[in-house]
Amino acid sequence: MASNEDREFPAPLAAAMAVRLDRIGEDGVDFEPYEAFLGADQTADWLRAWTRNGELSGDDFRVFGQDGTGGNAAFWIVRPGRALAEQPVVFLGSEGETGVVARDLGAFLWLLADGFGPLEASVAHDPEPDWVPRPNRELAAIAEQFAPGSRATAAVVIEQATREFPDFDYIIMKLVR
Repeated sequence: MASNEDREFPAPLAAAMAVRLDRIGEDGVDFEPYEAFLGADQTADWLRAWTRNGELSGDDFRVFGQDGTGGNAAFWIVRPGRALAEQPVVFLGSEGETGVVARDLGAFLWLLADGFGPLEASVAHDPEPDWVPRPNRELAAIAEQFAPGSRATAAVVIEQATREFPDFDYIIMKLVR
C-alpha cells in the first residue's frame, strides 16, 4: 500500500483547487476539491467499496475531489516511473460512470479553465440539457502559469484523453466484483 507521505498536492493542483473551493455552487460545475489527497487507507476503502473488490489497494489512484453525489476525481498512476503531474486524471462516478478526463495535470488545468469539472468532462458526450460551461479567468491564469504548452479547449483535452486511454472503462470494470 502506498504511504501517506505522497498525499500533498503539487503546486499547480493546489493553486487550482484553491480557486475551485471558492467557486463551489457558483459556476454550475459539480466538483468539490479536497485540500489534500485522500490518505492511502481512505483511498483503498473507497476503491474497494466502489468495485466491491476487497483485494484492491488503491495505490494506483490519488483522489483529490468529488462531485455532489460522491463520485471521485483522481490521478490514475498508470505511467510507471513518471511524475504525478504526468499521470492522467480520471473520474469514477457514484453510479458507475468512468472516464479519463485529461492526459495529465497540465491538460486538467486547461479543462478547469474552460469551465469543466471532472464529472462534466466524463459526460461531455451527453451533457445536461441546460448546462453551459463558463470559462474562468483565474483558472486560466493558473493554467497559463503552470502549463502554457498544454493550452487546449475542454473538447480537445477530453478527446486527447479518450483517444490515449480508450480502454479505461474496460480496465476498471475488470476490477469490479
